[in-house]
Amino acid sequence: MGMSQTRSCFGYPLSIFFIVVNEFCERFSYYGMRALLILYFTQFFKWDDNLSTAVYHTFIALCYLTPILGALIADSWLGKFKTIVSLSIVYTIGQAITAVSSIKELSEVNHNELSDSNNSGTPTNVAVHVALCMIGLILIALGTGGIKPCVSAFGGDQFEENQEAQRNRFFSIFYLAINAGSLLSTVITPILRVQECGIHSKQACYPLAFGVPAVLMAVALIVFVIGSRMYKKVQPQGNVMSKVVKCIGFAIKNRFRHRSKEFPKREHWLDWAKEKYDERLISQIKMVTRVMFLYIPLPMFWALFDQQGSRWTLQATTMNGKIGIIEIQPDQMQTVNAILIVIMVPIVDAVVYPLIAKCGFNFTSLKKMTVGMFLASMAFVVAAVVQVEIDKTLPVFPKGNEVQIKVLNIGNDTMSISFPEKMVTLDQISGTNEFFTFDVDKLTSINISSAGSPLVNSVTHKFEQGHRHTLLVWAPNNYRVVKDDLNQKPKKGQNGIRFVNALYESFNVTVDNTIYANVTNHNASEYQFLPSGSKHFTLISPEIPERCNKSFESDFGFGSAYTYVISRKDDCPEPKMFEDISPNTISMALQIPQYFLMTCGEVVFSVTGLEFSYSQAPSNMKSVLQAGWLLTVAVGNIIVLIVAGAGQFSEQWAEYVLFAALLLVVCIVFAIMARFYTYVNPAEIEAQFDDDEKKKNTENPYCKLDSVSQTQM
Repeated sequence: MGMSQTRSCFGYPLSIFFIVVNEFCERFSYYGMRALLILYFTQFFKWDDNLSTAVYHTFIALCYLTPILGALIADSWLGKFKTIVSLSIVYTIGQAITAVSSIKELSEVNHNELSDSNNSGTPTNVAVHVALCMIGLILIALGTGGIKPCVSAFGGDQFEENQEAQRNRFFSIFYLAINAGSLLSTVITPILRVQECGIHSKQACYPLAFGVPAVLMAVALIVFVIGSRMYKKVQPQGNVMSKVVKCIGFAIKNRFRHRSKEFPKREHWLDWAKEKYDERLISQIKMVTRVMFLYIPLPMFWALFDQQGSRWTLQATTMNGKIGIIEIQPDQMQTVNAILIVIMVPIVDAVVYPLIAKCGFNFTSLKKMTVGMFLASMAFVVAAVVQVEIDKTLPVFPKGNEVQIKVLNIGNDTMSISFPEKMVTLDQISGTNEFFTFDVDKLTSINISSAGSPLVNSVTHKFEQGHRHTLLVWAPNNYRVVKDDLNQKPKKGQNGIRFVNALYESFNVTVDNTIYANVTNHNASEYQFLPSGSKHFTLISPEIPERCNKSFESDFGFGSAYTYVISRKDDCPEPKMFEDISPNTISMALQIPQYFLMTCGEVVFSVTGLEFSYSQAPSNMKSVLQAGWLLTVAVGNIIVLIVAGAGQFSEQWAEYVLFAALLLVVCIVFAIMARFYTYVNPAEIEAQFDDDEKKKNTENPYCKLDSVSQTQM
């Protein structure tokens, strides 16, 4: 054991303060980066929801597979301290590469062109950014997963045997540091994301939002290294995980060799390892395998739990983030979980559990975990109900043989437009309130007339089925049909904005830093998409007199689409707004009940599960069960990949219901398995082995030597 001079503060080793600060910074770094990922994929890379969800959960699964590698390195090679330092360096490099991947001006398309050659705010050479991002995420997964089983155990190593109370309190402080880092990061990094930055054009500031977590990880590494001389460093003493695997492998192989009926059966299949391994090890592995068997249904809980950062965040993008005077970004809704965790853990421990105990109900660990799974299932039922309410507010788009037409009168006279079985009359600079739906085969004629003119003109245009169209009219014999390029509600909570030029000269429009170039007379621009909030419009044309106001502002919500008709009044341009798609009306606050249920499920499932695993594991195999517990999280994320990839649901609420149903079935299976589980006290069992060994050594002092010799043979 390597250690330096022991220093203490308030009865605690001074070294643990460096470890707690390190954990806070590392969790800030991880959760801050993770909160941005799903929107980074959909908004920066322009991936669809299914691909983004698949890559997101692949990354999470990898983060929970690598702890096994970290435990192997720490136990059998480098030790905990060197493993944490080495993998933290890898972690920091990964965070830095991910931040660099979000710089849109990074790569060169040609010698003099940057990857954002169209100045749109989205890179045209996306492959370079995707490759860098994937490299960064792989390094992050290796780093965060690799140090995960080491940091808390390294903190526990700092205490002496007579400091059990301080050690227990340390783990509470350690858990608080995790949640504090998670809470602050999921509030701060989305705020940084919505800032605008860029060299050639402005965009959501992902480089800053990813850069801050990268800096925090570097700080975490520096703080941890500063405390180096104060740490008690336990040298690696061989990997117990490999012993477990070898013993299980030998038992299975030996049982297969003796499968004939002439060999008598043994009480447990692991007893077939007695020819090579001692009874203490076999008994310890029996305890581990019994708990591992209970782990089999658990991944389904994590399959639902980790969708808070993917499907639930995407659901939030279709909702209204205005809650009172506060405007919440979709990726900030994840902070509800962190806030509720901080509130619910002490309430459940200090109030709920004691009340249940007073009622005389034996609320065992496995019963708590069953309730947690049920609550998570109900959270997804609530999410499905919310999704149904969201779907009710969605606009109706043309299907099959249908077309939809909206009319805008951009002229100075009152115009009448006659459709089959419908006629509309529009004053100057006005439009229909909605899109009219027609069967394309029955749309035989559209006639345009004006009260002040005897002319009646027919629209000769072949309308494309399955699309929306806007009919611009400014005289009986002057019209233009524009096929709208918006056949769904804008995703990610953005707003589709376009301009119609009712003037006789072309103009440009800038909206903050988005440019609508060369909008020609009596024509419409394409939709461009802007985030929520107040936007500043500026018209640019040499034909506009200097005395005229060329700027105006509008405030946008979430998920809307508008057409601005620019006409002339008193020789100056005048904008008029027409709503094409109404903004999201379902408040993000409606997600709070599902977050509450999921958080309650987490408190009684996750915290209890860790406690149960610790209490049922032998002293030298707690790391084995810790790795097994983390493995269930990885498998849970793989389940999301399989279900979401294979399902391809047309309705999102149906996928939520499927996940809820699957977890409910698994919950019932787990309850049955738990019913037949017998709780053990590993300390008593190990004490019994110690007593037996003492008796053997007293009776025969050469017994131990003989057994060692036989094992070597």
